[in-house]
Amino acid sequence: MPLEAGLLEILACPACHASLEERDAELVCTGQDCGLAYPVRDDIPVLLVDEARRPE
Repeated sequence: MPLEAGLLEILACPACHASLEERDAELVCTGQDCGLAYPVRDDIPVLLVDEARRPE
């Protein structure tokens, strides 16, 4: 289920403060040097760096 329309506009990556984009069940940082992917569980973004998946 997609996140609310205005939510992505106000969320930012906790590590580098770049914007996030929704891909599958994750929010992926758009920062060129960051790229962390944060999980979305039960329609709630988990924006904890310790929970994020590193870029491949």
